Amino acid sequence: MRRHFIYLFMTLMMTTLTSIAQPRISFDVSFKEPQAHYIEVRMEIDNLEEGSVDLKMPVWAPGSYLIREFPKNVEHVFAKAAGSKDLPVKKIDKNTWRVENGAEKKIVVDYRIYAYEVSVRTSYVDESHAFLSPTGVFMFIDGMIDLPSEVEVTPYKGWSKISTGLEPVKGKKNTFYAENFDILFDSPIEVGNQDVFTFNAAGVEHEVAMVGGGNYDAARLKRDMASIVEEATNVFGVNPNKRYVFIVHNYASGGGGLEHLNSTVLGASRFAYSNPDRYNGFLGLVAHEYFHVWNIKRLRPENLGPFNYSAENYTTNLWISEGFTAYYDNLLVRRSGFYDENSYLKMLTNDIEAVENRPGNLVQPLDLASFDAWIKYYRPDENSVNTTVSYYNKGALMGMLLDLKTLHATKGEKRLDDIMQAMYQEYYEKQDRGFTDAEFKEMAEKVAGTSIDDIYDYVNNAKAVDYNKYLGYAGMKLVNQLEGISLPDFGVRLVKNRIVSVSRNSGAWNGGLNVHDELISINGYRIDEDGREMDRILSQTAVGDEVTVLVARDGIMKEFRFTLPENKRADYVIEPVADATKEQIAIRNVWLSVN
Repeated sequence: MRRHFIYLFMTLMMTTLTSIAQPRISFDVSFKEPQAHYIEVRMEIDNLEEGSVDLKMPVWAPGSYLIREFPKNVEHVFAKAAGSKDLPVKKIDKNTWRVENGAEKKIVVDYRIYAYEVSVRTSYVDESHAFLSPTGVFMFIDGMIDLPSEVEVTPYKGWSKISTGLEPVKGKKNTFYAENFDILFDSPIEVGNQDVFTFNAAGVEHEVAMVGGGNYDAARLKRDMASIVEEATNVFGVNPNKRYVFIVHNYASGGGGLEHLNSTVLGASRFAYSNPDRYNGFLGLVAHEYFHVWNIKRLRPENLGPFNYSAENYTTNLWISEGFTAYYDNLLVRRSGFYDENSYLKMLTNDIEAVENRPGNLVQPLDLASFDAWIKYYRPDENSVNTTVSYYNKGALMGMLLDLKTLHATKGEKRLDDIMQAMYQEYYEKQDRGFTDAEFKEMAEKVAGTSIDDIYDYVNNAKAVDYNKYLGYAGMKLVNQLEGISLPDFGVRLVKNRIVSVSRNSGAWNGGLNVHDELISINGYRIDEDGREMDRILSQTAVGDEVTVLVARDGIMKEFRFTLPENKRADYVIEPVADATKEQIAIRNVWLSVN
C-alpha cells in the first residue's frame, strides 16, 4: 500500500513538473496597414528550456486538400529576448524558422503576413475588415502542437466587432483561448463591423456574422438556418457544440465554404438572397458545412487527424466525408421543407449528369479521386474533365445508393442516418479515433443487414452506375430524355473562339484539335467571337458527317477533317414507375419525407 502511494505521488509530481516546464505561448494580432493588406503578429514564448526553438507555419488548411504554402506570405521574422536583445533567426526550410535564444527563457517573435486572397481558406485584410484563416497566420513550436495559447486581437481604428469560435478569456478584452494548436488552427477570426445576429437551435447558441452587406432578411435567415441545424442534429441525435459561429462573406458573386470545429466560413452573393433558387442554394451550403460538425470534424477517416501540417495527409475516404455531406446538404433542405419533391429530385439528377456525362468518370476510381485530391482536384487543367471525377457529387450518389439499399434491406426501418449515427457513436464518442475504410463498410453492413460489396465496386472501380437498381427500391426510375435521339459530338468548349477543353472520344478529340487552338471556321463558315455561329453550323450536321475545321495554332493556320461520332451525353429525370408496389411507395415516402 505504501509503495503504491509513493508511486502515485511521484507520478503526480512528475506530471506537475512536466506541466510547469512547458512553454507558454501568446499572440497579439494587429493591423497597422490594413489598406496594404498586412497582419502584424507578435508571438511571445515564455519558459523555454532549450537553447534554440523551431517555429513552424502550416502549409495547408484542413478541409482544403492542397499544399498552399502559407509561409510564402510571411515577411520580416524578428526575435528579441525579454530585455530587447536581438536574437538570431534563420529559416531552415520552407515553413520553419529557428530562433537561437541561448539561455533566454522568454522571447518575442514579430512577423508580418500579407493577406489579400479572397477565399474561405485564406486570410484577407483591407481597410474595411480582416479575415484571419489561422493556418496561414499563427506559428507553433515544432513538436508541441498540443500547447495551449492565448490570442489578443487589436482591431484597427473604427472596427468594433470580433467573431470567432474561440473561447474568450475572462477579464481580458478581445483575448481568446485555444486549448491546443489544432483548435487554434480550426478557429477563423473575423474582425471589423460585421452585422451580427444570433439564434438558438438544437440547444446551441449560433452567431451569424454577415460581412459585406446584402439583401438578406436576418429574421428569415435565423428561422431557416435554425431549421437546417435541427435537421442535421436529428441525423446524429446529439449536437456536440455549446456555441457555433457562421462567418458569411458576401461578394458581388461568391460561393463555397470551409468547415471548422465549431464554426464555418461561407462565401455568398450579396444580392442573391431574394432569388428563391439561390436562397435555397445558400441554405444547402449552410447544411453542407454544418453537417461537417459531425462528418469529418469529429467522425473522420483515420488519416485526417492528428494532422501533419507540413505535408499531405492522404485518405481514400473523402467520398464519405465530403461526398456523403454533399448528399445530405440538399436532403436536409428537402427535410426542412424548402425543396418540393420534384426540386429535390432535380438536384439528384444534376449530380448524376455531372458524373455520368464526365468522361473522367470511366477513368478515375472514386477512392483514387479522394487520394489524389492533393494533386488533381484542387489543380484542374484543360484535361481534367477527361481524367478525373469529383468525390463530392459521385460520393453524394454513393450516399444515395447506400441510403436506398439500407431502406430496402430493412423494410424502411433503417437508413443512412442510422449508419452515420452508429459510426459517430462508435468511433468518435466511444473510441475517439478515426475509422478505417474496412470499419466503415463493416458498420454499414451491420446496420443495413446486407452486403454492400456492390456499392464498393462502384467506389473502387471506374464504371457506370446502375442507378435504376437502387431507385427501383423506392419505385422510381432514371430516364434519359435524349434516349433514341442521335446527336453529333463535335466536342469542344470555347472561350472567345479559343478551345479551352476537348472531350474524350469526341470528333475534335479523334480529329486532332487542341486546347489553345483558335477556331476560325467550320465547313467554310467563319465562327463569331462568342461561338454562337458554331452552334448554328453544327445544328445542320448529323452523326457520321465529315466536317472541315480551320484553326490557328501558334500563329499557323491548320485544316482538319474528321467525322462526327454520336454524342453520348444524357439529360436525366427521376420519375415514379407506373406499377410501384406498396412496399416501394412506403420506402419512397420515408426516403423523401419532410419532417
